[in-house]
Amino acid sequence: MTSVRKTVLVLVLACPLASLAQSTVYKCVDDRGRVTYTNDRNLVRGCKPLERDQPVSSVPAPPAPAPAARPSSPSSSQSFPRVAPDAQRARDDSRRELLQRELESEQAALEKARATLEAEEARVAPEDRNAMRDGRATINIAKRDARLEPFRNAVELHERNIEALQRELSRLP
Repeated sequence: MTSVRKTVLVLVLACPLASLAQSTVYKCVDDRGRVTYTNDRNLVRGCKPLERDQPVSSVPAPPAPAPAARPSSPSSSQSFPRVAPDAQRARDDSRRELLQRELESEQAALEKARATLEAEEARVAPEDRNAMRDGRATINIAKRDARLEPFRNAVELHERNIEALQRELSRLP
């Protein structure tokens, strides 16, 4: 970039900044007594312009915090903590054992939920019946489905949990 272009660019950028520095600042006090300052002429109803010759005070910025040490990545040349193969194998075995116990627990809970659902499906609850018609009561399918929904949801939940546990077990080495 030539020096002429740089000079023009600096002047173009500096002109708006100079006009902002010369704008009038207004002090506004609302009905609750809160004070705000603005240089937006659209928001100055009932505001008083501040004098331009007021002293300017500034507060120094706090010192920048020391940069935190960045954790090294495994690909860096620094040493990266590694787990011994035997320790990792023990961890994997422990995890596999835990997941296997959870899987067995979920399978037992699934069997119990299925048995409960089956028993509830076989039962005709009084709230499932419609009013008597022609000397016999009919079943209200919508009411029956609403009553059975929590039992079906429990079965589905245990099935999803079993699938998730089996996926986790399949990922272990």
